[in-house]
Amino acid sequence: MQREEAIAAAERYFDAGGFAADLARRVAIPTESQNPDRASVLRSYLAEEMQPSFARAGFGCRIFDNPLPHKGGPFLLAERIEDAGFPTVLSYGHGDVIRGQDASWRDGIGPWELKQEGDRLYGRGTADNKGQHTINLAAVEAVLATRGKLGFNLKVLIETGEEVGSPGLREFCEQQSAALAADVFIASDGPRLRPDQATIFLGSRGAANMDLVVDLREGGHHSGNWGGLIANPGIILAHALATITGPKGEIRVPEWRPDSLTPSVRKALADLQVDGGADGPQIDPDWGEPGLSPAERVFGWCSFEVLAFTCGNPERPVNAIPPKASCHCQLRFVVGVDPSDIAGALQRHLDKAGFGMVKVTPARDGFFTATRLDPDHAWVRWAAASLHKTSGHPPAILPNLGGSLPNDVFADLLGLPTVWIPHSYASCCQHAPNEHLLASVARDALRLMTGVVWDLGETASVPASLRPA
Repeated sequence: MQREEAIAAAERYFDAGGFAADLARRVAIPTESQNPDRASVLRSYLAEEMQPSFARAGFGCRIFDNPLPHKGGPFLLAERIEDAGFPTVLSYGHGDVIRGQDASWRDGIGPWELKQEGDRLYGRGTADNKGQHTINLAAVEAVLATRGKLGFNLKVLIETGEEVGSPGLREFCEQQSAALAADVFIASDGPRLRPDQATIFLGSRGAANMDLVVDLREGGHHSGNWGGLIANPGIILAHALATITGPKGEIRVPEWRPDSLTPSVRKALADLQVDGGADGPQIDPDWGEPGLSPAERVFGWCSFEVLAFTCGNPERPVNAIPPKASCHCQLRFVVGVDPSDIAGALQRHLDKAGFGMVKVTPARDGFFTATRLDPDHAWVRWAAASLHKTSGHPPAILPNLGGSLPNDVFADLLGLPTVWIPHSYASCCQHAPNEHLLASVARDALRLMTGVVWDLGETASVPASLRPA
């Protein structure tokens, strides 16, 4: 019965406006990690907002400088250690957001003021990630208010540089590996598979960004005098790009075609329907790898994207053959693709296809490693059972997120089974103007996470094989 009481407390917190008040206060802090002028704001978010919030819930807190001080912001580690014999959970969130893009939001809303219109809670960070770690902290508080204790140990790491590639996160976790030791990692970021379905994902696709450049000569030359006599780098680059995928996006670089669609992964993805909500784009049924379902294409396979293409002066074209063309591209890749050979494999492919003049350069600021926990892992089954108990419906279980996160730090460096329970949805406009969180999803997530926190403290709920030795 107490489990239901804790969930009811979380519902009252939301319905009485407590969640909106906490989130509004956090959204109002402009933690733009891409803006060097906001460096002091990042620390203020941790010291003046999050540290007092955790302290009220009985956590001890420490703020750490980034090991790479000229690249990333500080870290907050909040700890509530109740008993050395209890299971220990490590959680995570990020307090930074991308640039506000203030002038591009539609009339009546903006990035630094929480505003609700219907089911939407607008503001920068509502979905990514302030709303999500606000939900998780509120679930902890609901359980503490009902039971008086957690019944497990909880460590929460809040970073302030995720939106610029988490610089210093790996180095920090190496230095603080003992302080971050845990039995399992449970955190929230990213979107649900569908707005109305609880979702678990167990890792993330990697992201490798790269530049492709054709640089043929100095200066442009008049197309009337030289057209047909000298090569056009834009045409060369366009034809080179056409060798990387087929006309419908199917990947042709052999090293980018993984062999990791295992039976357990296929089983987890079977019958899952990808749905971005009412405002999401329509899936192109014949785009991507033939023979794979939409869920398999985005969660179990690789995708190559051209993000930007420049040749000449696009804003003010002139009648001259440009000397150079370039494009910025990205490979989203899954476990089974060697991250150290992504750019090299592409260069070999282009050389073999006769495009040796196209030079491939990795863009180091766009690199994440792919990770994936087996969907049959005991912690996955435990988390799924908790969510099912609260919602009455089984959650979607994704082997990995389609996007990218620094999950390799927790899975590979710290050696933890990683279970992510996201509270957003795919059409939330994160990284764009008009970012929003669905109020209905936030309320549902509060219920679900309160159930998860409660169940973690129930000795009988956590199988003996998952408890500390």
